[in-house]
Amino acid sequence: MSKSLNGIVKAWEAKLKNSQAAAKRRVNSIFNAMSVAHVDDEEITEVFHVEKVFPNGDIYTGDWGGKYPHGHGKHLWKDGCMYEGDWYGGKPMGKGKFSWPSGATYEGQFKNGYMDGKGSYTGSSESTYKGGWVCNLRHGKGVQNYGNGDQYEGHWRHGLPDGKGRYQWHNGSQYIGHWRRGRMTGNGMMLWSNGNRYEGGWENGVPRGKGAFKWGDGSFYAGVWSEDPREQSGTYYPSNSQSLSFNWDPKQVYISCCKIDTCDDISILPSEKSVSWQCDLNKKQSTGKKNRHNDARLRRMSIDGGGGGVTTSTGSESEFGYDGSVGDTGSQQEGDAGLGAEDFDASQGYLHPPHMTVRPTKKQGITISKGHKNYELMLNLQLGIRHSVGRPAPAISLDLKASDFDPKEKIWTRFPSEGSKHTPPHLSCEFKWKDYCPVVFRTLRKLFKVDPADYMISICGNDALRELSSPGKSGCFFYLTNDDKYMIKTMKKSETKVLIRMLCAYYNHVRAFENTLVTKFFGLHCVKLAGPTQKKVRFVIMGNLFCTQYAIHRRFDLKGSSLGRLTIKPESEIEPSTTLKDLDLNFIFRLHEFWFQKFSSQVDRDCEFLEQERIMDYSLLVGIHFRDVSLNGEALNSEAASSINGKPPRVSALLSTTPSKGDGSVTLGSNLPARAELAIRRNTTGEPQLVGEPTGEYYDVLLVVGIIDILQDYDIGKKLEHAYKSFQHDPTLISAVDPRQYSKRFRDFILKVFIQDN
Repeated sequence: MSKSLNGIVKAWEAKLKNSQAAAKRRVNSIFNAMSVAHVDDEEITEVFHVEKVFPNGDIYTGDWGGKYPHGHGKHLWKDGCMYEGDWYGGKPMGKGKFSWPSGATYEGQFKNGYMDGKGSYTGSSESTYKGGWVCNLRHGKGVQNYGNGDQYEGHWRHGLPDGKGRYQWHNGSQYIGHWRRGRMTGNGMMLWSNGNRYEGGWENGVPRGKGAFKWGDGSFYAGVWSEDPREQSGTYYPSNSQSLSFNWDPKQVYISCCKIDTCDDISILPSEKSVSWQCDLNKKQSTGKKNRHNDARLRRMSIDGGGGGVTTSTGSESEFGYDGSVGDTGSQQEGDAGLGAEDFDASQGYLHPPHMTVRPTKKQGITISKGHKNYELMLNLQLGIRHSVGRPAPAISLDLKASDFDPKEKIWTRFPSEGSKHTPPHLSCEFKWKDYCPVVFRTLRKLFKVDPADYMISICGNDALRELSSPGKSGCFFYLTNDDKYMIKTMKKSETKVLIRMLCAYYNHVRAFENTLVTKFFGLHCVKLAGPTQKKVRFVIMGNLFCTQYAIHRRFDLKGSSLGRLTIKPESEIEPSTTLKDLDLNFIFRLHEFWFQKFSSQVDRDCEFLEQERIMDYSLLVGIHFRDVSLNGEALNSEAASSINGKPPRVSALLSTTPSKGDGSVTLGSNLPARAELAIRRNTTGEPQLVGEPTGEYYDVLLVVGIIDILQDYDIGKKLEHAYKSFQHDPTLISAVDPRQYSKRFRDFILKVFIQDN
């Protein structure tokens, strides 16, 4: 090669290296709030011993390097939490021990503040776990001893049993086989303490597929297993000592399946403990140690499939925890969608949303315990539900009679404190219980595939309900079951009348359209308290839309109107439980053609049904789960995620191909894969834009959607509201409009926010 050509090649290689380094610096500048970035940029040359008392009451004693703990040290937070062990650049890294005020402890390996590696956790309820951890979750091989005496030994994934494992109950029964997301799924063997056993296929904790049930005397039943009697088939093979007569129902196996216990909730994760290290140092002893950091590299933490059953979807250990020690995002002036002045680009006239911080999800509400003002009401509700669901009833047919929907079709039951022929004695005051249209709601539960036993356990089990911290705008209160499956809402008399009036049309609609997005109703009841006031409390039991195995990072309530549809909150104050509104929405959701066609078609059908029933003021509730999140809890767009990982942007199999009909993990309203394109609104002096303009910046997300608040008809109150507000504002922008106009405006808006991804 000639010298001139060689020189050109070297110059080109140098230019290429410089451009790659510049690109890497640009990526790092996007995430300048990363708590590890500022540490890695400087060299720690000296480590000395300090004792520090912080202004907020925290105490640190140990090795210090540069501006942060570095070496071995102990930090005591003012709330009683304590970490003692190895530190690296201001974060727990290496071996250490973290203890909680409740008495729970974790001892093992840490990585960037997370429980990560081999470690042992001892809960406050005497439960213990010893094994692998990844990002605060049990992951890999491990042994869990539960507080009730049960034990699981085997593989874990994302905090739940997943893979091969053995679960032994305290009564002597055990299961050996495969698991998936905390449920017995795959091939496995169940051994009961009485000597009976089942070997074969499992799905979601119950026998499914080919299998054989064997008795201790040698006889067995082999065939295809299913909870649906129409799919169940098999043959009984008696032992030599038995005759061929056989009187046994395979359903007994489903009833006898033991319940899997759950791990203790960790009240606050070590990575969530925020620390501000800025203060004067009290140097005790200089050790002269020198250390160098490795090259600073951002690491991505993906929470795809962050598994879990529905019992852990909104809380503690079912999702990855994120470091909450990012600090303030800067002072912000309240304005459109809580944006500050720094987010406004005057040259373009656009409002730019700040970086979105994803905070750990926590269980909502206050547990209703003894002494709570609604404790007796909760007991009455649980007693009534147990009575209604457990009451003997004839076989259910999906073809109901017109008389079943009659408003007079109701059953009153008296619950005296001392009990009666049909009701048990109880500790609450005497009350009366009313079931509205019991046959219809029992059939709806069957239609929605709700198991009566699970339904009763969720609402009437040993766990108390949780009351949401504040009532809704209507003055009604909301309660959640402990497993988050069901939401209970107190109702006004007018709402009860609307639901009973439209019940027949509602039943026909949800029966005809399995993928309907409208709220699922499971029961309508009334408690009438004894005494001079004779107070009546009406309530409806609904499905909780956000009961999913994925954490919901953002939620929006969308109506398609702009008046009063703004939540004035800066980004730093937005929690996963904050419900944002139309003018807060800064995304356009792009769906695969298959899902977009199904979604748009179902929205049309549901809106037509609500329009026919003269319903208005309903909303589309949207929950967003970001699939790529940085270590400091910042949502990453597709380009940033691929730059950090050194891989091309994710093309999800669920997104890029037409999903199969048998895919149970994705439905029209739950875990819907999409690309969320960031949108920005022009800062105009007139009416604000309902839908922002696309920017070409994409986030990989999973969506949960549903149509809620469907019990408001266009009554005289709403007509007066429309007339009054029309004098002050543009009639097309207010929420209270005629159902036909509301339906058209709602559909037009939703199909601008949800579009087909080409």
